[in-house]
Amino acid sequence: MTNRKNKKRKKAKKAASGESLKAFENAAFINSRAGRPLRIISEHLEPEARFEEQGISDTIVFFGSSRILSRSDARAALKKARRKKQPAKDDIGRAEQAMKMSRYYEDARELAYRLTKWSKGLAGRAKGKDGADRRFVVCTGGGPGIMEAACRGASEARGINIGLNIAIPEEQFKNPYITRELAFEFHYFFMRKFWFVYLAKAMVVFPGGFGTIDEFFEVLTLIQTKKVKKKMPIVLFGTSFWNDVIDIEALARFGTISPEDRNLFFKTDDTDEAYAFITSELERDWLHLPGGRKELV
Repeated sequence: MTNRKNKKRKKAKKAASGESLKAFENAAFINSRAGRPLRIISEHLEPEARFEEQGISDTIVFFGSSRILSRSDARAALKKARRKKQPAKDDIGRAEQAMKMSRYYEDARELAYRLTKWSKGLAGRAKGKDGADRRFVVCTGGGPGIMEAACRGASEARGINIGLNIAIPEEQFKNPYITRELAFEFHYFFMRKFWFVYLAKAMVVFPGGFGTIDEFFEVLTLIQTKKVKKKMPIVLFGTSFWNDVIDIEALARFGTISPEDRNLFFKTDDTDEAYAFITSELERDWLHLPGGRKELV
């Protein structure tokens, strides 16, 4: 750490003195408009190097709201709201709704735990430099809410997990359960999206907002248009939520999607069903193939 600080001081001193810097050491250039292509390619090459070092070639991606609380946090928030002598008009209502939604945090946590246990028990998986197995690793956006729940479940199963974090003004911060060597920080949404899809062999979409819906529909579009040709089971978790939020049947009825497009995902409210669907699909389509095989045009 001391050597790194000394190097930074030397570079700063060199820049201040007007001496020439190597282009890749010139922070002003790297962060300029002209340096944008280098920043973009770095968000491809640096994660790729880390994934290769860790022997990771398969992921199960969890999407969902960053705002959903754990059951214990939601319960505490509800107690606090009820204790207030003069609560704001909607305080108790919001806290009660957060309590209801907390079931999805616990479901994501349980599902990630079970999938991690399952993946650790598989034979013939890819191995990292440390010799550990690295197939079907839980991957999230790295933030709070459902992302935290999935990372937490994988961590509780004594497995590694991936956090593809993004630098945005609000809500997003790294949750404490991400495996340290696999905690990433992206600037560009499209590079983060690339890594979500490129390594994914399955996806689980929990209740969420604009970002979750964006990811869900983008993946469906890539599959529908054959830009993604690999088999990739998708679970839409939370039937009552999604039935209210997205009317897929209406899209088919109006003819804006094909009737068979409704089969691109599996909708459920049950962790047992989600677990059985994902594991059976992966066992059928991927276990007999090398872990590194990817099909993204």
